[in-house]
Parts: sequence; C-alpha cells; structure tokens
Amino acid sequence: MKKIPRSDRRAQSIATNTSVDLLGLIEFARGRHQFVLATTRRDGRPQLSLVTGVLTDDGQILISTYPQRAKAANIRRNPAVSVLIMGEFDGAWVQVDGDGTVDDMPGAADGFVEYFQAISGEHSDWDEYRQAMADQGKSLIRVHPTRWGPIATGGFPPELFEDA
Repeated sequence: MKKIPRSDRRAQSIATNTSVDLLGLIEFARGRHQFVLATTRRDGRPQLSLVTGVLTDDGQILISTYPQRAKAANIRRNPAVSVLIMGEFDGAWVQVDGDGTVDDMPGAADGFVEYFQAISGEHSDWDEYRQAMADQGKSLIRVHPTRWGPIATGGFPPELFEDA
C-alpha cells in the first residue's frame, strides 16, 4: 500500500475512534442538538428522521415530536432505536443505541421543560410553555441508552500516512 507523505496531506485527516463512559458521552453531546433518529418500520426496514434533541445530564435522550408521526408509531411498536449525535456534518459523531418510549401530554409536560432548558435555557413562563405543548398535542420521545460509541471522526486510516 502506498503511503501518503505528510507534506502531501493538505486538508486530509486521520480517522479517530474514542471510547467514552457515560459522563464522556454526556460531555460530548453538550451543545449538540442535531440528531438522526433511526426507528424500525413495520416491514423491518429503517426509518431515519432528522430531529432536534438533547442528551440530558442524567443520560436520557429527549426528542420532541407529534403522536401521529412515523417515529412515534414505530417506537410504540418496537422500542429499539439508534440515535446519531452530531454537530457539523464533517465533525465528530457518536451512535447511541437504546430503548425508546413515547410520552404524550399531559404526562410529558415536565420532560418538555427539561428539553427546553437543555436547548434554550429558561422560559419566561413555564405554565404558558406547558400549555403550548398541550395545545399543540406534542409528544416526547425518551431514549434510554444501552450502548454507544465510540466517538468518531471521518478521515483516512492512520497507516496510510508515512509518519503515522
């Protein structure tokens, strides 16, 4: 296999894989809210959804949705899900596998507060916010992680570089 001289590397990068514990996963996810949620359709094929979410400080993933959406129906039928947590498209990412549940209003109200706080901070009127979630008929997906990682970046295998 031909090696790439370091001088020819330019913007090329070496792929990385970093194993982390739950605290490392939470730290990685802090400030990242662009996720891809994978659920399973009735025919067994994956349903992928671009979602906004949060990994909470206690290790749960929260995602806002509506009860009639495919992702909610799929989770009610089969709770096995995967979530890709990422930032920029060419940045680091991590896959989290777990079990999902769908909480409907009014039971999801406190979860929506936690979701909002993690993404946007404090709200001027929490009762008004809870009522808005109820009026919109929102549901909250909770994913309880069972495994994850490693945190990965794309790039070339290190053995392709002369000085790797």
